[in-house]
Amino acid sequence: MPKLQKKRSSTPCLGICSTTFGDEVCKGCKRFAHEIVSWTKYSEEEREIVNNRLEEFKIKILKHRFKITDKELFSNNLDQMGINFNHSLDPLTWIFDLFRATGSQAIELERFGIESLEYFDPKTIRDIINKELLDLSEAHHERYFKKAN
Repeated sequence: MPKLQKKRSSTPCLGICSTTFGDEVCKGCKRFAHEIVSWTKYSEEEREIVNNRLEEFKIKILKHRFKITDKELFSNNLDQMGINFNHSLDPLTWIFDLFRATGSQAIELERFGIESLEYFDPKTIRDIINKELLDLSEAHHERYFKKAN
């Protein structure tokens, strides 16, 4: 039976929400606290807007570091490993999910259809890209609320 594929409007929740501890931006999925609280009330279009922003940030962080050489191979390997990723987003964003799921384990990128465009330390790359994504999300949140006030 084929695995259920996520849509562009599917929740980006990773199940490790830090907004319950007072963070304005979740350290897990990088959504704003009000987006998490209101997610079930959002229309499909509103959910897509949030996912589009997160996709844009991930691509910005990853595009100079990696290149997808075989999207189907990558998708199949993620499915076989049971790694949660959003099929409807740019495959480059799936790298974030791969690193999140594998932690600091050494990964044979070629096996996934990924080419590294620069050297990276497998023990730190996950934390580096996660921090950059959080920094972009927090900066966006700050700009968003400065305009609103």
